[in-house]
Amino acid sequence: MHPPTTGETWVALSDAALPVGAISDWVVRPDCGGLVLFSGTVRDHAEHRTGVTQIVYEAYAEQVEPRLLAIAEDARGRWPDLGRIALLHRTGALALRESSVVVAVSAPHRAEAFAAARFCIDALKATVPIWKKETWDGGEDWGLAAHDLDQLEDLDA
Repeated sequence: MHPPTTGETWVALSDAALPVGAISDWVVRPDCGGLVLFSGTVRDHAEHRTGVTQIVYEAYAEQVEPRLLAIAEDARGRWPDLGRIALLHRTGALALRESSVVVAVSAPHRAEAFAAARFCIDALKATVPIWKKETWDGGEDWGLAAHDLDQLEDLDA
């Protein structure tokens, strides 16, 4: 998986490992002094579930990239000075410590970079059609809600 050769937004859904270092490198711009990168990794527990060993992500693939682009556009509307935005998510079986999602944002200043990155990951989790199935010591089942977001407007906080 390689960054785009044109444009300031990189979105992708992939069954391959996410290139966290390449994403970080791509987001850097000479006019942006702030870069925030969030990498969500598979951990060994979930809500009321210990001993998680694997997560399998499934997605409504045709809708994911358009939704990710809409989130990036929304972020640019809220913070017009943003530089580059990367929103990438994995599908398939992931083991502990693998990155399942990466959000990276560059901006002239850290405040906007932090706010936009937080908005992007929260909007992604709340609105993009991606589901996870967890395997843990007690069995396997679809993941429980990792957030309590009811409306996208709540993400402004």
